Amino acid sequence: MRTLRVFVDAPLAAGSSQILANETAHHLRTVLRIKPGQSLQVFNGDGGYFDANITACDKKEVSIELGQYHEVEKESPLAITLLQGISRGQKMDLALQKAVELGVTRVIPVNCCHTGVKLDQDNSGKRRNHWQKIAINACEQCGRNTVPDVDLPQDFNEALEVQSEGLKIILHPADGVPLQSLDPPHHVTLLVGPEGGFSETEIEQARKASFQSVTLGPRVLRTETAAMAALAVCQALWGDIR
Repeated sequence: MRTLRVFVDAPLAAGSSQILANETAHHLRTVLRIKPGQSLQVFNGDGGYFDANITACDKKEVSIELGQYHEVEKESPLAITLLQGISRGQKMDLALQKAVELGVTRVIPVNCCHTGVKLDQDNSGKRRNHWQKIAINACEQCGRNTVPDVDLPQDFNEALEVQSEGLKIILHPADGVPLQSLDPPHHVTLLVGPEGGFSETEIEQARKASFQSVTLGPRVLRTETAAMAALAVCQALWGDIR
């Protein structure tokens, strides 16, 4: 049986009590049908987790009591910043979810020429909050105790200026080198296109910004598949997938 894990956005301490946020409480009460006395793990994104027990569960609130703290770190030695071209609805959600499961450190949604959905300032904030919740839920599922940040969407040129040391790569199926041919980095900035791919102008701009073209093989992958495949290969070559 999978261990129940819950993210709590608050300072935590052994022996203290917490009343869970409405959305979390609703999920535990109505979807998982938890009962008082049930055990779980609780984390707040700072690394490590607490043993906990449900002390109350009713229509008004769900409360927990925190027990022993466990300093368990499941972060990869390879830091990965994912610049993900924004795609529609569930495709973007899936790409983000799997990126978190595969150990990405930071996600920056990117508006590209061929992005199929345009977000104004208000919608950008709402989508960012939605994507951050997906990252939290993915951490609850996969056992990570550090939640990667999901930035507000950025324009393509702005995203290229992200300050990072290490290897910068852009996925380009028609013209690129295999990942395994590159020198082992400590940090990777991975640029993945939206559903319509990159424009030739964007590819040229990325190269001028020191991004190296990389291919994942002879087949053209969908945007959500490309991100998953590239992250898995990076972690297998230089990270913690063995």
